[in-house]
Amino acid sequence: MIILVAGAAGPAGQAVVRRFADKGHTVIGVDKSGADGTLPVDLLDFDAVKKLAADVQAEHGRVDGLVHLVGGWRGSKTFAETKLEDWALLHDLLVRTLQHVTLAFEPLLRAGGRGRFAIVSAKAAERPTQGNAAYGTAKAAAEAWTLAFADALEGTGSTANILVVKALVHEGMRAANPEKTFPGFTDVDDLAAAIEGLWDTDVNGTRMDLTQ
Repeated sequence: MIILVAGAAGPAGQAVVRRFADKGHTVIGVDKSGADGTLPVDLLDFDAVKKLAADVQAEHGRVDGLVHLVGGWRGSKTFAETKLEDWALLHDLLVRTLQHVTLAFEPLLRAGGRGRFAIVSAKAAERPTQGNAAYGTAKAAAEAWTLAFADALEGTGSTANILVVKALVHEGMRAANPEKTFPGFTDVDDLAAAIEGLWDTDVNGTRMDLTQ
């Protein structure tokens, strides 16, 4: 398959890239940083994202999987201390990049015939605490956009779904904090396995809770 991973240089992105590459799939890793051999594309630049889609179409003709892992977090102790600058940052990272990627790649995902799209959301979107106002709102907006994308894909054979976590954990975090148990956190390798499992189901427009 042809799998594109946005935000591929982060721990979750690396886990997803590794999972699919080890199975022999062609993985296109994209990250603004260009780290770890990823394509250095700024997903806030819509023209650059459309060029990426055109390049992928020219080389492969389709996309079988599109995994959007661009993320970030900003928060505060209280609601009154929320900084709207944090909202602006999170809106760009969590919502605007998602909009650009889905709008540019929808035709390619349709062309795959059985394409899969996924984002990772957080429990904070369901019940945000006062200090998570900006983050929870951005995640909720990203979920709404993804559900609209799922509706657009209905009947095409391709799907869009939301994977919900409390938070993610990886070996680097465990090594840095050996005394912590990270209860309720989802390991990035388990996230990668859940993403791979999307090809085993035809569900579309669902929120899959990985914390249970």
